[in-house]
Amino acid sequence: MAASAPTARDVALIGAGDWGKHLARCFETLGSLRTIVVLSDGEAAALGHAFPNADLSASFAQALADPGVRKVVIATPSATHFELARAALRAGKDVFVEKPLCLRAAHGEVLTQLAQESGLTLMVGHLLQYHPSVVRLQALVAEGALGRLLTITSNRLNLGKFRTEENALYSFAPHDVSVVLSLRGEQSLASVRCVGASYVKPGVADSTTTFLKFSGGTLAQLYVSWLNPFKEQKLTVVGTLAMAVFDDTKPWSEKLMLYRDYMSRADAGSASNSCARGEAQLVAEEEPLMAECVHFLRACADRSAPRTDGREGVRVLRVLDLAQQSLERDGALVTPTNADATSHADYFAHPSAIIEPGSMIGAGSKIWHFCHIMAGARLGERASLGQNVFVAGGVVVGPDVKVQNNVSLYDGVELERDVFVGPSCVFTNVKHPRAEISQRGSYVKTVVRRGASLGANATVVCGVTLGSYCFVGAGAVVTRDVPDYALVVGNPARRVGWVGRHGQRLAPSATGTLACPQSGLRYREIGPDQLVCLDPDQDAMPGQEP
Repeated sequence: MAASAPTARDVALIGAGDWGKHLARCFETLGSLRTIVVLSDGEAAALGHAFPNADLSASFAQALADPGVRKVVIATPSATHFELARAALRAGKDVFVEKPLCLRAAHGEVLTQLAQESGLTLMVGHLLQYHPSVVRLQALVAEGALGRLLTITSNRLNLGKFRTEENALYSFAPHDVSVVLSLRGEQSLASVRCVGASYVKPGVADSTTTFLKFSGGTLAQLYVSWLNPFKEQKLTVVGTLAMAVFDDTKPWSEKLMLYRDYMSRADAGSASNSCARGEAQLVAEEEPLMAECVHFLRACADRSAPRTDGREGVRVLRVLDLAQQSLERDGALVTPTNADATSHADYFAHPSAIIEPGSMIGAGSKIWHFCHIMAGARLGERASLGQNVFVAGGVVVGPDVKVQNNVSLYDGVELERDVFVGPSCVFTNVKHPRAEISQRGSYVKTVVRRGASLGANATVVCGVTLGSYCFVGAGAVVTRDVPDYALVVGNPARRVGWVGRHGQRLAPSATGTLACPQSGLRYREIGPDQLVCLDPDQDAMPGQEP
């Protein structure tokens, strides 16, 4: 990890408190710091003296509007991470977020998807992944020097700053969860148990102990607390061939020790301790935070995936979510399959619904009886799914969409915002289906534009686009594109008139325009199958965004 990177003063740092000031120092040293968004007058005075080359701003919006800012570094309280990171990504900026990425895995998935769709870099500050001793430990495990992993024990203790928003689990454990997941190899997480207690502020755990069990038998124990009289940051990894101890409080030459042949086997049925002498693992002495900042700048320059990208951040959040569920259930065993899908999410899901990890559900959505949402599916805010709705992994459902009972949305279907899908509508995604021929990966896309309505039992053959605010009559079979505002019925569906945004059929007026009898909005035909609204200022329905 060379301490150099492409330089340009294009980094805006949001928050320069206890930890942010260290990030400011690193990015200033690298010649990248352009702007610091300060949160208080006292902070501004100190920063102005320490970083005279950086602009100081009290406005996050102003920093985002600056075309010279290409990268945003967020070092604010965890509860603000999601909104700030989302705003920065929407503004077209690469983003570095201090750990944790945010406080909900569902929100982390939104950020990751947004970065991917925008071609932007999203990186999480899991600092230990950039510590030379941890990088060496990961290499030892990968090359088999420790043998099969048996246990991983992590202690992160301190008489630290008391938080009031996130507990010790979310404040201290992300680093250790990130490292444990990097050491697990091909083992998947089997179960999580977490116990803890709140002493300083009710409901905010000051100390937690989390047990992670993996499919290959490895057991990890993570103890974190900010109620401890001394600082301890120690990770012990025990394998069948050797033990490794990473102690970040030790001098550099003693931070990582390897203990080989710690057991001597007298015979096949017994074992005895062997007092093996530890071997210091010497690595290049390099500041982990500087290496992390260099990694971010290089990932932005090369358009390469950071080691701790959004996906890695989401994996950590999923483990923390499971641990939090166990903590709230007094240490009950939680598995990825029995986890409460609605925990820490701001949407409603009936207990009979199956919501797979990796799906994204927007705030305010309602998912009713016997629905199945597969991993990778995306539901926008305030979506409503009636009983027995299936949503495949490649489906995109926009905000405020309503899907009635007994509808299957297969890969390739995209519903834009405000779409209504009536009961038992049918979508297809293959042109020439055969049971004996797999066509996975060759699904044909179908798009239903904003505000369209599909009547009960309508069938939509794949590969078509249904225009904005069109109306498909009950039982119609759509085999070709439907224009905006068109009213179509029959098999195959054909246009029999026009409807307005409010769903009312339009009738000609004395002026030659077509008027909506409910809203008064005016429309005009400009071609055989093309209608436009003459009131563009009314683009949004009342109370909705345009």
